[in-house]
Amino acid sequence: MSKRIGLLDLEKHFAFYGAYHSNPINIIIHTLFVWPNVFATLLFLYSSTPPALDHSQLGFLKSLTFDGVLRLDIGFTLTVVYSVFYICLDKKSGVLAALLCFSCWIGSSFLAARLGHSLTLKVGMASQLLCWIGQFLGHGLFEKRAPALLDNLVQAFLMGPFFLLLEVLQSVFGYEPYSGFKARVNSKIKSEIKEWREKKQQQNEKKKIT
Repeated sequence: MSKRIGLLDLEKHFAFYGAYHSNPINIIIHTLFVWPNVFATLLFLYSSTPPALDHSQLGFLKSLTFDGVLRLDIGFTLTVVYSVFYICLDKKSGVLAALLCFSCWIGSSFLAARLGHSLTLKVGMASQLLCWIGQFLGHGLFEKRAPALLDNLVQAFLMGPFFLLLEVLQSVFGYEPYSGFKARVNSKIKSEIKEWREKKQQQNEKKKIT
């Protein structure tokens, strides 16, 4: 397997996110909250952003979009971007991740249409708040390290859902994108955690001196 570089370097992305999520309890907490947060975000975006096409302009596409329930909006755009990115990182697990992304988009669209604008906005915000609080508590109480998004916002948001999916696939089915992936990533994670701990220790020593 040839090593990919740059934006499609799965080992680099996985190791970065994994270094912030090495505690088993924190991983479980994120497993429970990350994908629901994707759903809640799409729910919120559905109620807070306008569609690219007005319901009356759909024409023959009206039936395909279930009378405008499925909309071409920011939520749909993000769903496509995330899905394509995951498939480019790894075809097999990426396709599964893409299916989950579109399932969240479709499910949140129908729920939003049923709840109405005002209630959807409230449910979306409350759900996101719950999911984020759960994840921050996981970092504060168990990981003892600030979330990855504080160091690299884009990378953290992009890799969060995919990281958790790969973790589940590895733990339950022993899946690897390619042979030796897990061993190489675990080595990088240990190295990054070691480097972070050394920096933290140096900072603490400087504080004691001053």
